[in-house]
Amino acid sequence: MLAGLRILIGLVLLASGIEKTLGPYQNFLYVIQAYQMLPGSLENMVAIVLPWVELIVGLFMVLGLWVPLALNATLIVFTMFIVVVGQALLRGLPIDQCGCFGQDIHIAPRVIIVFDSVTLLLTYVLTRNISKTSRFSLDGYFHQ
Repeated sequence: MLAGLRILIGLVLLASGIEKTLGPYQNFLYVIQAYQMLPGSLENMVAIVLPWVELIVGLFMVLGLWVPLALNATLIVFTMFIVVVGQALLRGLPIDQCGCFGQDIHIAPRVIIVFDSVTLLLTYVLTRNISKTSRFSLDGYFHQ
């Protein structure tokens, strides 16, 4: 069950990363700018790099490659998402959809912060049960 949860969380990251990497990075840049959290000099870099991070971490989670590292990266990514969306909600920024899955899927910030919080908690549970989480993984295949 925990391995399936690892794969499911990986698929979420993979879908998000794929959607953003296939579209023009300016679409995601606009989303980042709407959150008004980063200095302008970093917004462009984050718009280019973050989708690739999501894609790679998601792929590692799905395949079960370097599972402990992938889980820790997932914890960092979802913590970052919660902070970014949370600060926008607290500041009352006029954001009607999170931009988490590119232009195709629209999710309200209040909904995504709950989703991200639950996902963060579940990922933490996975880190505490690494042997069960690593089932059906490339790590498990190579270390048998």
